[in-house]
Amino acid sequence: MKITRVKTVVVNAQMRNWVFVKVETDQPGLDGWGEASLEWKTRAVVGAVEDFAPLIVGEDPTRIEHLYQKMYRQTFFRMGVIGMSAISGIEQACWDILGKLHGVPVYRLLGGNVRERVRMYTHLGGGEMKAVYETFDAGPLIDLALQVIEKGYTAVKVVFVPYSEPLMGVPHIKKFAELMGRLRDAVGDHIDIMIDFHGRTTPAMAVSYINAVEEFRPYFCEEPVPPENIAALAEVKRAVKTPIATGERLVTRHQFREVFERQACHVIQPDLCHCGGLSEAKKIAAAAETYYMGVAPHNPLGPVANAVALHFALSTPNFLIQEDMLTDVPWRWEVVRQNLRREAGYWLMPDEPGLGIEVDEAAAARHPFEQEVFQTVVAQAPDGAVLDW
Repeated sequence: MKITRVKTVVVNAQMRNWVFVKVETDQPGLDGWGEASLEWKTRAVVGAVEDFAPLIVGEDPTRIEHLYQKMYRQTFFRMGVIGMSAISGIEQACWDILGKLHGVPVYRLLGGNVRERVRMYTHLGGGEMKAVYETFDAGPLIDLALQVIEKGYTAVKVVFVPYSEPLMGVPHIKKFAELMGRLRDAVGDHIDIMIDFHGRTTPAMAVSYINAVEEFRPYFCEEPVPPENIAALAEVKRAVKTPIATGERLVTRHQFREVFERQACHVIQPDLCHCGGLSEAKKIAAAAETYYMGVAPHNPLGPVANAVALHFALSTPNFLIQEDMLTDVPWRWEVVRQNLRREAGYWLMPDEPGLGIEVDEAAAARHPFEQEVFQTVVAQAPDGAVLDW
């Protein structure tokens, strides 16, 4: 069996474009799908997929590790998130082909299931950008969280950390703590609350914010500082009692290495559409396991990414909880054919071969590429300086 073509299908889903990757073979009807979505980098990722295609057309798609090594190493310059997203989508599609070839779900090929269902969490407001990233008032915060819980979720992620300068005053810290306290009172202790800092803060402010909400027991605080400086992350982790999570903007096991060596977090969050695909994510998770770290993969992306994440979660011992964004657009499940089953905030084990999904290319064509909307309100300090959002 040989790869005959690698193509992309881009679907605009309002907040982001989904980049689906199709790997076609010389066996009629035996093709695979992956996802390489990367916000605000759509054209670059599509171009990277096209750049990789000559390296793998004519190759056996079931030699997944060989293809990964070829794409990663033989292009000489190491890949950043754009190149690794392209590799991830191609790699996932090859796993889909391998599962279909043998008539088994992909998780069976990854060592089999270690659990029977996968716990999920989601964001406020589905995929509405301002609801996700700018819910800074208690009323809407609580209303949106209760809507999530009504859907059966037992965990919710919130992003109400202020857009922060290197140091912020007492009113910001007090408001942050008040929001978390009122949210905890509203949802009760049986709901886990994850706070996404979105890399908005310095170590000094992250420690101040996190310690201010410690009594309300966040499940974890995510990306309290930008990803470039692992020492800064380790500083935060040592100074607080709340669990710390990070990793959505790191790619390959090599970028995670320093996180492990410094024991800079409690939970890692590789994105399977960015970090290098399923095999690389499994290697990252295995390394994390030796440091007693949990894995909560990042995934606010499309329906193919959901399927990939499910197979990873089912087969990974130190998996904790899986992010989703299933209500971003009402036609989400029209662009893929699937039988994924959800129940009471969990995904259940699939039994279809491969990843268990097929992209409906005719339906996808009804939502062609559009330039993504950038941050609706540019994060700025009072003096006009740009901040991390």
